[in-house]
Amino acid sequence: MRSVATGLILKRKLADFFYTCSRRRVLGRFSSSSFGTVDPRKSNGRGGGEKEVPHLPVLIVGAGPVGLILSILLTKLGVKCSVLEKSVVFSRHPQAHFINNRTMELFRKLDGLAEEIQSLEPPVDLWRRFIYCTSLSGPVFGSVDHMKPQDFDKTVSPISVAHFSQYKLMNLLLQRLEKLGFSVCSPSEIEGSIWDRKILMGHECISIHPTNEGLKVGTSYLKEGKMEEREFHCSILVGSDGARSTVRKLVDIDMKGERNLQRLVSVHFLSKDLGQYLLHERPGMLFFIFNPDAIGVLVAHDLDQGEFVLQIPYYSPQQKIEDFSFKDTFNLIQVCEQIILKLVGWKLVDVQVLDIKPWVMHAEVAEKYVSHNNRVILVGDAAHRFPPAGGFGMNTGIQDAHNLAWKISSMLSGIASPSIIQTYEMERRPIAIYNTSLSVENFRAAMSVPAALGLDPAIANSVHRVINSSLCSILPPSLQKFALEGIFSIGRAQLSELILNENNPLGSLRLSRLKKIFDEGKSLQLQFPAEDLGFCYKEGALVAECGEKIWESEASSVHKRDLKPYIPCAKPGCRLPHMLINALKESSAKASFSTLDLISGDKIEFLLIIAPIKGSYRLARASMMVAKEFDVPLKVCIIWPKGSSDKNVNSSEKELEPWKNFIDVEEAVKPTSKSWWELCQMSSNEVILVRPDEHIAWRTESNSIADDLLELKRVFSLMLGHGKFLL
Repeated sequence: MRSVATGLILKRKLADFFYTCSRRRVLGRFSSSSFGTVDPRKSNGRGGGEKEVPHLPVLIVGAGPVGLILSILLTKLGVKCSVLEKSVVFSRHPQAHFINNRTMELFRKLDGLAEEIQSLEPPVDLWRRFIYCTSLSGPVFGSVDHMKPQDFDKTVSPISVAHFSQYKLMNLLLQRLEKLGFSVCSPSEIEGSIWDRKILMGHECISIHPTNEGLKVGTSYLKEGKMEEREFHCSILVGSDGARSTVRKLVDIDMKGERNLQRLVSVHFLSKDLGQYLLHERPGMLFFIFNPDAIGVLVAHDLDQGEFVLQIPYYSPQQKIEDFSFKDTFNLIQVCEQIILKLVGWKLVDVQVLDIKPWVMHAEVAEKYVSHNNRVILVGDAAHRFPPAGGFGMNTGIQDAHNLAWKISSMLSGIASPSIIQTYEMERRPIAIYNTSLSVENFRAAMSVPAALGLDPAIANSVHRVINSSLCSILPPSLQKFALEGIFSIGRAQLSELILNENNPLGSLRLSRLKKIFDEGKSLQLQFPAEDLGFCYKEGALVAECGEKIWESEASSVHKRDLKPYIPCAKPGCRLPHMLINALKESSAKASFSTLDLISGDKIEFLLIIAPIKGSYRLARASMMVAKEFDVPLKVCIIWPKGSSDKNVNSSEKELEPWKNFIDVEEAVKPTSKSWWELCQMSSNEVILVRPDEHIAWRTESNSIADDLLELKRVFSLMLGHGKFLL
């Protein structure tokens, strides 16, 4: 016994030594001189100090939803930042519009953002369906309802999904940034030497160079008709500048995956008449329209306001975006009205075309997310480009920002090592790769509908390749276009009602195949519960129990698109499961709240969840002690069974003395519901440590640890990137 005790003492002393050395290295390398104010005379890179160069801890390039949300999260965590945006105005194009469960959970902590979205979005009955038809007023092939009863009962999440256009979301984000002290500035409006909390419009990033203090970022902007340049210094540069990211190109990071899956023209238009018709006769979110004259997908962003986006496929170079150009406004209106007429089924007299954008569908992920010694980081579309099928693009990007924000804050404050930034890539890149594959599968499922109707997209692509071949390329462009559109016109003739009816054997067979696709859920899907709430990180800022792996190797699913339900899980890497709880020792009238609300959105704080048993209280005391050594804020939550009284919970104060940062809660469960520990598939002897981003970092049996302090120092060292810990 003496030798065992001596060994544990020696291990603990060695652990203390290695931890102290690690902390000194981190704080020495990333001290306030590195991340605070930089002497502009030393950092302007010109050796003379002739111009003051602003310095920021974090500079974000790209003021889309991901960049703005990251700036909100960082500011709430006390990190100074500003945003550069190439455009001089914010886009009014609706773009993304589906906000999934996990993103809405994050929005709950952004000053009531989720609740405001719910109050402004259209009623769910107006957008829960995808409708497949010959025209908006013609026969319907079928419709798919993408909402289920469990989507509204708040069993697996405290909030539901939403349908809300991107530009409207941007407006709400800008309002929150204004309340945080941000201002939107054009180049001519920038004055003074205070550069943090600015959204600098019209500034394009043109160069990135490392310096002793961090990075020197060159920008260009138009002022009074002349191009001028301005330099910034920052400790961290975040590229959130979209699919054609300049930041990604400047640091030579390549994208890998499938390119040019489809080319489309996006037509943003208003029609109150069309909106009111669909609202009363045929409400839905997406309308897939197939007829002999035209094919397109109509996205109903707001039926009440009559706001739509029409997606039309086109084949380059025979069909050119110039056909939809604003160079000839009269021709533009005529072209769009003709297309809309063919797809709607009658002439709308109040069509107002607002914008036209060409875009190309890709399925790619950046080879790496982090560059330049952990100082250049990619997020959102700059790091991954998905087909829009399933709405993963914006949602994945926002969740990138949520994963990254607490890590940047922890590093800049000296809590974590710079290596914690690498865990952002380790955790988020595999999620993007999986979501890319899932989006492609969902896109191909969408293509099964026209294929069942006799319009196989693979054949259309083959025809296009033949016309682009060396033999046909010698033909004049006008003749190539005539041939392509002629062949496509012949193909669309199969959509004639003379063919597609129950009395025609071929048409009956095709309609039967189509019905089977809808009935078996093999068309385009909107929701993926298992991937939305159940995505898990396999490695990163996570800690396994001694001698164990976090996740055993699993064979990848061949049928990724199978609509699996979300099953709560409390393994390291998973999102903390949701359960309604009540705070004890407080007014009984207080409403129940979610376990997700135990984690603050306004500060860095870890959470240890335990049951009210001796071994777990002991481990909680040790956790508080070690967290204090690491300068890491930690709160303990004791979850009691349903029906526990205040008298029963007085023991927590005694058991955790002298530590005060704890909360006693009880399960607010229905009689037939599982307990918290059953929901998490755990025993009540286990404890879980939760990170500031609501993902579980570590889990263990409280009675299985030989030395609490030694084990907890190992856990915090590994989680915060302080080097390998001596075992």
